[in-house]
Amino acid sequence: MNGCSQRAVAADVVFDGEKRHDDFAVVIEDTRIAALTPRSDLPSSIEVYNVPQGAWLAPGFIDTQVNGGGDVLFNADPTPAALAKIAQAHRKFGVTSLLPTLITDSDEAMAAALDAVSAVMAREPGILGIHLEGPFLSPEKPGVHRREFIRRPQVHHRKMLQSFRGGVLLVTLAPEEAPDGFIAELVAAGAKVSLGHSMATYEQTRAAMAEGLTGFTHLFNAMRPLSAREPGPVAAALESPDASYGLIVDGEHVAPAMLGLAMRGVGRPMLVSDAMPPVGGTKAEFDLLGRRITVGDGSCRTQEGALAGSSIEMASAVRNCVRLLGLPLERALRCASCHPADFLGLGRSLGRLAPGYRADMAAFDPKDISVSAAWVAGDRSDYCPRA
Repeated sequence: MNGCSQRAVAADVVFDGEKRHDDFAVVIEDTRIAALTPRSDLPSSIEVYNVPQGAWLAPGFIDTQVNGGGDVLFNADPTPAALAKIAQAHRKFGVTSLLPTLITDSDEAMAAALDAVSAVMAREPGILGIHLEGPFLSPEKPGVHRREFIRRPQVHHRKMLQSFRGGVLLVTLAPEEAPDGFIAELVAAGAKVSLGHSMATYEQTRAAMAEGLTGFTHLFNAMRPLSAREPGPVAAALESPDASYGLIVDGEHVAPAMLGLAMRGVGRPMLVSDAMPPVGGTKAEFDLLGRRITVGDGSCRTQEGALAGSSIEMASAVRNCVRLLGLPLERALRCASCHPADFLGLGRSLGRLAPGYRADMAAFDPKDISVSAAWVAGDRSDYCPRA
């Protein structure tokens, strides 16, 4: 297509992020959405792509926690080429943008990851920035992060993070391990800060939120649990309308009853995959910073049986919200698109189908959320034969 030519994508149902429109079309101009209109009102001269009969068209999914995909682990290969492979592996599951996630590693790996993201963003619009999950975590809640790499931030870390200009910077940390004012410094520099791998008390969590912390990384997992006399981070997240909390809805990380509780919180629940290399790949094993991880029965585990990220992808997470939790499909879709866009500060350009927004969309069968096509900045990839 010519750079400014218009084309349309039509579907039996278009869900714009707030409401559904029957027999509608999304008009695209260049990389952005120009209009939403009834299919019958499209001019005869416009090129129309009709998604399969019965399929829905919705905002593309946004995953803020992606460790890998397509048999690639970001920690093991922090390069632009690896990032392109990871993004492509997730696109077939409706993910049109993501934050590649580097778990706790050396300073050299952090610098390489930041440089790779900065280098790739101009040609990979699906890469929104980077998520540094660590290294400023609690040694009491390491999960599969290497304990010897967990550390407190130093002056050179501050300079490294505050100088990053490659899109969104999301930092997961344990606030009780951070120096006074560190969270406020990151927020002032434009970063998003999330609590994770933490033993913070309720009071420490509220203090961190007062400094600008707004996120909670894989809520319930690797953090002080909710209890009668110490509400901890979970209560702080669920009671705050300004909080956004990631949920791994794979049936392994969190029990459905607890996920249901989170969905009833007043904050913004977000679906995340915490995906490892097997998502969109072919291998049943991979190396995670010196530990062998095996994939089986819907999970990734160490030889000792501990969970190590996940093998779920966002389309399955949406499906599980409907089947396991009984959520309306529309709400599940918002948890995969609108909510993460708002958390990242991108809610005026991503996460919805509306004029002026980037043309990031996914077409899928509403019965099983199998994706047939996805668009990133108006560019389409097909994943199954058209009906």
